[in-house]
Amino acid sequence: MNAHEDIGEVERTVARARAAQQEYEAKGSQARYDLAAQAAAWAIMEPARNRHLAELSVKTTGLGNVADKITKNHRKTLGLMRDIAGVKTFGAVTDSPETGITEIARAIGVVGAVVPSTNPAATPANNIINALKCGNAIVLSPSPKGVPACETLLEYVHAEFAKIGENPDLVQMVSAPGSKEKTQRLLEISDLIVVTGSQNNVRRAYTSGTPALAVGAGNVPVIVDETADLTAAARKIAASKTFDNATSCSSENALVVVDAIYDAFMIELAKVGGALIRDEDRIVQKLWPNGRLNRAVIAQDAAQTIAALGLEGDVPADTQFILVETTGIGPEHPLSGEKLSRVAALYRADDFASACEITAQILAHQGAGHSVGLHSAQDARAIELATTLPTCRVIVNQAHCFATGGAFNNGMPFSLSMGCGSWGGNSIDDNLHWKHFMQTAKVIREIPAREPSVAEIFGEYWKAARA
Repeated sequence: MNAHEDIGEVERTVARARAAQQEYEAKGSQARYDLAAQAAAWAIMEPARNRHLAELSVKTTGLGNVADKITKNHRKTLGLMRDIAGVKTFGAVTDSPETGITEIARAIGVVGAVVPSTNPAATPANNIINALKCGNAIVLSPSPKGVPACETLLEYVHAEFAKIGENPDLVQMVSAPGSKEKTQRLLEISDLIVVTGSQNNVRRAYTSGTPALAVGAGNVPVIVDETADLTAAARKIAASKTFDNATSCSSENALVVVDAIYDAFMIELAKVGGALIRDEDRIVQKLWPNGRLNRAVIAQDAAQTIAALGLEGDVPADTQFILVETTGIGPEHPLSGEKLSRVAALYRADDFASACEITAQILAHQGAGHSVGLHSAQDARAIELATTLPTCRVIVNQAHCFATGGAFNNGMPFSLSMGCGSWGGNSIDDNLHWKHFMQTAKVIREIPAREPSVAEIFGEYWKAARA
């Protein structure tokens, strides 16, 4: 198939999705939207299917591990279903006698979603559910390695749709093999673009001419200060850093530890499988041979990571992740960037103020807008970070990768895509969730006038200006 035929195939796929969406909305109801979303959710959460998708994802992408992907597929989807339960996305969603405004929920149309190989089932499922909940159709463009998992997920969704009489054309994907040309055409002719993954795709989304929801790069630094519960902090960091072999953009990439508790914290990290390496050059050479991140290390189990880094015999047998002492930050110091592996950079800060400076430098290099972590007993320090750093989230005393994308014990929306605001070059600063898949039409009625006097508005200013 030549490029012209590829483009035509994408256009036909979107045309089928558009026809299905128009019928879905024209004959829609809240009950229909909710049922379709539930069908898509059960397609990935049904235990046997969940396991198969997890196994297929690891087998075809070589990233992550099966047990954690099963957990991710289940909890991310269950959490999303909790978030959207009872939410109005059809008909009048607000009606205010005070303002005279009634808001009517309206679908956006056809959503084009580019999804990464790191989460080839969980991310598309999340996008599918949000799209259906709000009356949209969706066409997915998976990464090449993620195609088998995405195809299988769609088979499961369509099987559930058959049980409720829903149109399978509401959920489709760009046919394999994928290509930049196919993805580009999808970006151009969809009504809304959702992109999670490479920053190249993010840039293409924002320049496609289509409204886009695309997210920035992760590179999470986490501060551990002198007031932290060191045992709890070590346990949470270890759980987060090793989950699904650090495929998450919310996995800790740098630990910034205050000097007063540095040695004590290293002991706690060792207890949970953290191995400290002081020979930075040795790790850099293994992690970035020829200047490229070593694929033998990306999102691999501990044993494979240790072998690829040449650390057999140099770290304890129970090692689960590697901590590399460093001071460098910036393009010439790759450890200060995202590593997509069970490797974290380790910085020693003189005090909390120094830790803030180091964290700001890391974010200036990579990951601005995404999130930072803080293990501390002083809540005021979290407020300080949120007030001064270029970040949309400050995760306090939590396992970072579990908390950032929503958790049952915090108030963030469940999501696999985190907006990074203007700092990350994004149009949103929130977790991508159902509100971003819906628009509203407003009915505006006349109400009694509420016109203030000029003195009411400018009185305080006049007093200040005359002082």
